[in-house]
Amino acid sequence: MNPVLHFLYAVLDGLLGLLVLAIIISALLSWLVAFDVINLRNRFVYNVAHFLDAVTRPILAPVQRIIPPLGGVDITPIIVLLVIQAFRNYILPMMLTLG
Repeated sequence: MNPVLHFLYAVLDGLLGLLVLAIIISALLSWLVAFDVINLRNRFVYNVAHFLDAVTRPILAPVQRIIPPLGGVDITPIIVLLVIQAFRNYILPMMLTLG
């Protein structure tokens, strides 16, 4: 097996895992802000929320244009997470075996 492909597989899988974590934390943080559990006036919370928004917005925005919120609930993070997990579980291993 090609060690470069294994390295690229590991890096891409790790980056996708970090993206999944960022999407989950961003969604939880938005709920905590919406229910006034935490406040964006706190500088640390604001910085974390701003960073997570900058990381997840390019991924979520195209899906949000296609799928509107249902009853005020944004389900695009769930859809994006399902697509990422399907890519990690099926497409990435298939690419590794083809190379």
